[in-house]
Amino acid sequence: MLSVNKEVDFLMDTQAYNATVIGKIMVTPDIMILTIDADEPRVEFEAGQNLLLGLYGYESRSSNSEPELDPAEADKLIKRPYSIASSKTETRQLEFYISQVKSGQLTSRLFKLNIGDRLYVGTKITGIFRLDETPDGSDIVMVATGTGIAPYISFLRSHIVERPESKMVVIQGAAHRWDLGYYSELTFLEKTYANFFYVPTLTDADEKWDGYRVCIEDLLTNEVLQNEFNISPDPERTHFFVSGKPEMVAHVSDWLLEFGYTRHHPDDPGELYIEEF
Repeated sequence: MLSVNKEVDFLMDTQAYNATVIGKIMVTPDIMILTIDADEPRVEFEAGQNLLLGLYGYESRSSNSEPELDPAEADKLIKRPYSIASSKTETRQLEFYISQVKSGQLTSRLFKLNIGDRLYVGTKITGIFRLDETPDGSDIVMVATGTGIAPYISFLRSHIVERPESKMVVIQGAAHRWDLGYYSELTFLEKTYANFFYVPTLTDADEKWDGYRVCIEDLLTNEVLQNEFNISPDPERTHFFVSGKPEMVAHVSDWLLEFGYTRHHPDDPGELYIEEF
């Protein structure tokens, strides 16, 4: 039983929690789609931005987590930014696509959450990984591994109807079919919108997979974009977003630099947008 002082401290701590879990879909044992309902709506954001999620160190961790490399302090609110997958017009019920770092402090606790549980959600939405800063009419290529797909889901949910003049391509790399988060939604969008193309590629596919079987870097250097979709890596015509594992991001970025791409920053606009996970 908690002492009076400990109970007061616990109640003060939980008052920092300002959102409730309303949805949890386990894509794999270590990847989930988490939907939260904030107590107060946030201001409208731009697709591709991120928001802090947080839990205290005293919260329990998932059953398949591993010992923490850096043990959390019980009374510390652990906060990390996560890309929002929701449409930019959804300011209260927000969706996140999260991969568990088994020895980490926060994701191992987020994976323990169930519907109805409380957590902290930041009040300020930030980030420069934004589709709205690309020129109207330009083609958009979105390259992702892992949870790097999340901002593109927000891009498409927010803007695909508004940009019929732009070809929009999502290239998603993974090891296995079950690692392709949002596969059903992206396949549906490809069937619905003539200007959208979904290109999943697997490096360890089984015999039932009839799609691409190479890493993203090989797919690009094999000129799949040019040959299949008539999209060229030309900074004047096509803007690239690259999001995911640092090694993939570095390789694709180096490939694009050979075509004259420059990294985008709001104060120094470029045609290559990068976000590492």
